[in-house]
Amino acid sequence: MLVSLGAACDDSDGDSGQFADGGTDANDSNDSNASETGTADANAVAPQVTANNPTNSAASVALNASVSVTFDMAMDRDSLNANSFMLKLGNTAVPGTVIYGSRTAVFRPSARLAASTLYTATITTAVKSGLGVPMAANHTFGFTTGTNVAAPLPVNLASAGNFVILAKSAISTVPPSVITGNIAVSPASATAITEFSLIADPSAQFSKSSQVTGNVYAANYAAPTPANLTAAVSDMELAFTDAAGRAADVTELGAGDIGGKTLAPGVYSWASGLLIPTDLALTGTATDVWIFQVAQNLTMSSGKSITLSGGALAKNVFWQVSGFVEIGTTAHFEGTVMSQTAITLRTGASIKGRLLAQTAVVLQSSTVTVPAM
Repeated sequence: MLVSLGAACDDSDGDSGQFADGGTDANDSNDSNASETGTADANAVAPQVTANNPTNSAASVALNASVSVTFDMAMDRDSLNANSFMLKLGNTAVPGTVIYGSRTAVFRPSARLAASTLYTATITTAVKSGLGVPMAANHTFGFTTGTNVAAPLPVNLASAGNFVILAKSAISTVPPSVITGNIAVSPASATAITEFSLIADPSAQFSKSSQVTGNVYAANYAAPTPANLTAAVSDMELAFTDAAGRAADVTELGAGDIGGKTLAPGVYSWASGLLIPTDLALTGTATDVWIFQVAQNLTMSSGKSITLSGGALAKNVFWQVSGFVEIGTTAHFEGTVMSQTAITLRTGASIKGRLLAQTAVVLQSSTVTVPAM
């Protein structure tokens, strides 16, 4: 069973409002996709906030904290936005992004909060349940920041994490590629998975390929595959938004060229493209996280490598790219790649991580290995 986004962590000193990894709610199947708007029943109950993070009057909240609220029922995702879930410093609204999944909405500020400052969060009556019933009253709480910056938490891939390759329009290969993990396309059909010589499973829910150690899924396969893939694509898009919304620790490093550098954990951001023309090293522990925000394209030169040291793990490295991603011939990449357009691995290129594309993934005799969890 594919999982949905989990509830937010309750840690006012950390990067609050992060989705917990792998969380599910047995009473609320597929809340991560819930925009269940409809005609409000006259007897339907208004939604209520059951918890908020930070807690009311919390002190010493981290400067890179997010703000979250958890509801007692599935909500209409479209009603949760920066106009209905607001964070304010005095009368001034703080810019940010709202993400909703599994009954929890997270407001992620676009930049770090000011130190030793009182902030007020408000969830208004414009917020509605999945049945279209608005909240009966505004929910407001306040907190005060400290001076500390918390280490970033991993981006929650939720059910998208069940795939080593997930694309919306196509997955193609020049054989032989070697893929360890499940792959899928949605809303495209199986005809968009090309040169894999697919063999249908008797269940009709997935296929097999000699190039894939795992299952191959498509939106036109038998239930429950279509619904599961719709959830996974939604979670992929939420993860992209989550990563893009993290407040940056470092901006414009190397003017968009990070070849030859050794990078510590943190959130790195570029308003342009990013080049990796020579080897790149990431050094940290098994719990450290790297998030790279790239506003344009990401290009890695042929024959180059990303290496991890000090216990750093590929599962904790995230590349959020608004343009295309191209990994050069025989190059080796590490981490989860989330591209708003296409991802291409040139001949002999390899990755330990995931390829999550909002258009297509193109492989050319490539090796793709799901990272250890």
